[in-house]
Amino acid sequence: MTEKKTSPENQGSKVELVFTKKNYQLLLISIAIVVLGFILMIGTTDIYDFRKTLLAPLVVLFGFGFGVYAILKK
Repeated sequence: MTEKKTSPENQGSKVELVFTKKNYQLLLISIAIVVLGFILMIGTTDIYDFRKTLLAPLVVLFGFGFGVYAILKK
């Protein structure tokens, strides 16, 4: 009589993912914020404009910070 070995996938156990659906949604939002920040940097106006020197970098940094939050959220 031979014993049939079963792998962990066949034992009916549910695989738990590292991130939840909410984590992925927050991560996509953070990517959109970073892209928005880079879009704010585009243009042919003065290079020392408020939008390019202060607003856009702050938006990008906020997007990266939000991305870290999205990854670490339990």
